[in-house]
Amino acid sequence: MTKLYRKSEITFAILWIVAYVVLTSLADQLSESIGIIKSVTAALHVVMSLILFFWIKNNHLSRKYGFCRSEVPARRFLYYLPLVIVASTAFWNGVRIQYSAAETVLFIVSMCCVGFLEEVIFRGLLFRAMEKNNLKSAIIVSALTFGIGHIVNLFNGSGKDLASSLIQIAFAVLVGFVLVLIFYHGKSLIPCILFHSANNALKVFDAEGNFSPQTEMIINLVVIVVVLGGYLFYLVKTFPMKEEHTH
Repeated sequence: MTKLYRKSEITFAILWIVAYVVLTSLADQLSESIGIIKSVTAALHVVMSLILFFWIKNNHLSRKYGFCRSEVPARRFLYYLPLVIVASTAFWNGVRIQYSAAETVLFIVSMCCVGFLEEVIFRGLLFRAMEKNNLKSAIIVSALTFGIGHIVNLFNGSGKDLASSLIQIAFAVLVGFVLVLIFYHGKSLIPCILFHSANNALKVFDAEGNFSPQTEMIINLVVIVVVLGGYLFYLVKTFPMKEEHTH
């Protein structure tokens, strides 16, 4: 793994993205065939997270990939309140236990690992690999690939229709831009991982169906446009973009 990384960081990042997407899709299908939600997926995500975490630690890349405190005070990021609002949408429909106790734990474990894996892969490996050559391209590609990656929901039997999937993709793209800017300016991936993990894991308590599909879509669009769009505008205006070649 280290030899490939040293030879080409971008190839290393792409291989991790492909492996993550393909293996996760297969694991979800196996979990469904077993009849226990996230049973195989949770185990896969834990293993992949441990491999990536210890590889980064053992190769002394923790600071490069943001395993450190932010260099920017939380108040300058508005105490991450827009991200808290986004994560809280899981409770706007009310709270409902959707699965058994075991499945709920498996879901939370899997989603927390997803938060870690996707942040390290897209905001860490991919962004850092491209940042050395072109900062703006690195930001755009990191955000877009993260968002477009959610198109897999159209084909993996998740039950999402075209409109819902497109909204999720738009949401993920905006989240991608927000998080990559937080990482770039603060040099810490920890806030991104915490938000991403919480946002995913809390969905297990979402009482879906309390609102009509039209109302649900309006709420999603408001969150995307007002909260995420406004936060992205704030980050762009507040923090100057300067090319750096320190990594």
